Amino acid sequence: MSINKVIISGNLTRDPELRQTAGGMPVLGFGVAVNDRRRNAQTGEWEDYPNFIDCTMFGTRGQSLARYLSKGTKVAIEGKLRWSQWERDGQKRSKIEVIVDELEFMSSRNGGGMQQPAAASMPMTQSYAPQPSYAPMPSTPVVDATSSVYDEDIPF
Repeated sequence: MSINKVIISGNLTRDPELRQTAGGMPVLGFGVAVNDRRRNAQTGEWEDYPNFIDCTMFGTRGQSLARYLSKGTKVAIEGKLRWSQWERDGQKRSKIEVIVDELEFMSSRNGGGMQQPAAASMPMTQSYAPQPSYAPMPSTPVVDATSSVYDEDIPF
């Protein structure tokens, strides 16, 4: 058995690029910078060394997220590694990238590179009526810690 799972968090290094495969499947590509902290041998100080990671997300989720992602957005990503190899100009090239399964925004909605969607770009397909208000739920009962609990009282 082998496990291929990656979890990273960092900032987007560039605006995402949305493309499509020949079959019409959306493909979202972007880069993430992840810092690695190491002690400098000469100064003894801790320093950040960036790692630049290419990420790819397939399908309509990537297409939907493309408008909310921009350079500098802080994200947490869960996915798997994929190694690719190709030849260009007679030279063999290869890279390792993360195929994104899950993406979570780590920036606040109004800051950190996060864009607010424009109201005009959000299609209004149905009318929205105000939601009815509901009475608040009664508070949870207070349990007397001095009372004893028996095995027969536990429902499992």
